[in-house]
Amino acid sequence: MDKEQIIDIEELRQDDHNFNKGTEEGQALIEKSFQELGAGRSILVDKDGHLAHNQDGKVRCGDNGIFRGYPVTEEQAELTTIASVLYEAFPHDGKYILADNGIIVCQSHATDPEIEKALPTSRPALINPLGPWTGGPGVDAGATNRKLGSDMGDAVTGGGLHGKDLSKADVSVNILCHLLAQNERRPVAAFCAIGDEYVCGIPYTQVVEIARDYIKKIGGFEKFAEWGLIRP
Repeated sequence: MDKEQIIDIEELRQDDHNFNKGTEEGQALIEKSFQELGAGRSILVDKDGHLAHNQDGKVRCGDNGIFRGYPVTEEQAELTTIASVLYEAFPHDGKYILADNGIIVCQSHATDPEIEKALPTSRPALINPLGPWTGGPGVDAGATNRKLGSDMGDAVTGGGLHGKDLSKADVSVNILCHLLAQNERRPVAAFCAIGDEYVCGIPYTQVVEIARDYIKKIGGFEKFAEWGLIRP
């Protein structure tokens, strides 16, 4: 193989030019993990037998990605408010779509008059166009902004967003771009690669702290996963 080879774990050695210096303890931990997982004593490494340590000693970007944050539009904010109010009134399956001439509401476990009364909008509403229905385990579970197709707004997310690893750009840089876009009221673009110490000129350690503070402010990862970047 030109670029990769399979070697015994004991043959792993540190690259002297790698800015992330490994330790004997770290190598022993890796070896122990492979043995416990039943992976044998071989590991795929680069052609020189080096094993990188991306997060050793400093918080660095843990992913590759291209991201864009956009200011939330009035329509997106309105749709999020509608979804939040209806989900609080009827915590069951529901989907809502803003149309040019009104709003389409599909909400289970509620009658049309109940839904119409709870709607926080003066837009003309088409409610349950296929008739009353009851959701359940065999259908979608719960009306969340993610199911509306608007949890990300117009953002280019670069990957999954709802994990809990803040070192991942899919989470932290997405949040950073979103917040910058709202603050500056203009599109914000960012790109990053594994090992980067700065994104948009901001130390990655600070990027992670910004994301952590945001997650805490909105009530934790569960709320983040429920409503995405656009808040009710």
